[in-house]
Amino acid sequence: MAYLLLIYIFIMKIFLNFLIFSFIFINDVSAERIITSEDVQTNLDIVWICIATVLVFFMKAGFIMVEIGFTKAKNAVNAIMKNMMDFAVSSIAFWVIGFGIMFGTSNGLFGTDGFFLHDYADSRDPWLFAFWMYQLVFVSSTAAIVSGAMAERTRFFASLMFTVFMSAFIYPIFGSWVWGSFYHGGGWLENLGFKDFAGSTVIHAIGGWAGLAGTMVLGPRMGKFRRDGTINPILGHNLPLAALGTLILWFGWYGFNAGNTLEGGSKIANIMINTTLSGSAAAVSGMITAWFRFGKPDVGMTLNGALSGLVAITAGCADVEPVWAVVTGIVAGVIVVFSVIQFDRLKIDDPVGAVSVHGVCGVWGTVALGMFKTGEMFNLHNIGIQLLGSVIAFVWAFFVSYGIFMFIKKAIGLRVTEEEEYQGLDYSEHTAAAYPDFQITNIK
Repeated sequence: MAYLLLIYIFIMKIFLNFLIFSFIFINDVSAERIITSEDVQTNLDIVWICIATVLVFFMKAGFIMVEIGFTKAKNAVNAIMKNMMDFAVSSIAFWVIGFGIMFGTSNGLFGTDGFFLHDYADSRDPWLFAFWMYQLVFVSSTAAIVSGAMAERTRFFASLMFTVFMSAFIYPIFGSWVWGSFYHGGGWLENLGFKDFAGSTVIHAIGGWAGLAGTMVLGPRMGKFRRDGTINPILGHNLPLAALGTLILWFGWYGFNAGNTLEGGSKIANIMINTTLSGSAAAVSGMITAWFRFGKPDVGMTLNGALSGLVAITAGCADVEPVWAVVTGIVAGVIVVFSVIQFDRLKIDDPVGAVSVHGVCGVWGTVALGMFKTGEMFNLHNIGIQLLGSVIAFVWAFFVSYGIFMFIKKAIGLRVTEEEEYQGLDYSEHTAAAYPDFQITNIK
């Protein structure tokens, strides 16, 4: 795995050198024109957006590894296929309709032009194309969150169907309410004063609440709960892979958060510091909370603790002081442990803890921005607006997703059969095996 990372870093260096050369030295500025500081800054902005896009795209590998690591070996290929095709399907759906709905000229609720990038492509604006790519990897991340929550019992085609709805409608419509001003006008939630810098709500909570709807329609995995209602833990088969996936997600999070500046400037460093501190504080508090609760420093809870801190600081990473980033992370690490426990008690089966990490801690991070925003500490109006936006996000994502999942369930079936689930989705859905030479031998 270390060799793969070295190869990736080498490719990244070549790619970045190419971008810098392309945008700065062979920009279509004629030889007669003097290159101004504005030209340089514009090209720098484009390069930075492209770098951030590549970082967030690499998070896809992290999502795959986390899902594989926290689930059974017999479902690893299915996790790969879902996450791989989430990106492919999202790309087409977002190009066809999603981007236009999110950033087109708004009618007050969503955009009404820009489909197929038709109204933008003629301009050949490299900043716009870079921006489209950056928004695309956000869409794909939202779909990946849903995939993790519904792991090990969802039909592959049903999963792809929902990805179309998420990429074309659910995410873009809510995104237009909050981030519509990135290109055309302002969304109505944004106009009320709702803030979400990089997506604690727009991306993570939307994905988390959609995942919650999916798990409730699906029901728990076979064997998750005993006949008397007690919980039967289903352990993941590869915690080292889950840990590596978590670190890759953390690595990509620097592009996820800092990239939303949409410009190469001084804000980037402060955002990266806050991202680091919140993730670290949450990893520590999550580990300690699990240690007290279970009598041991639980690996899974520690990994999810780190992710919860990264999710929580995503909303306020550009607007809070480092000390409050630490506080945000500490609280997130505690919340995620008790949230996972509570969902189990409610018999809501979330194999990777996606609802707790992204949904619950996404809400906390959004409210924390209202509490800790620099210059407006504990402003009750801001806190109220942040709470309102979080409630609207839940209502929108959960109930719309629930309806879509019920439609898919009635139309083509959402869940695999008991026999297929017992065999494993690698075989029943893909006629494949992630570890074809692996077998369990009973030693007497």
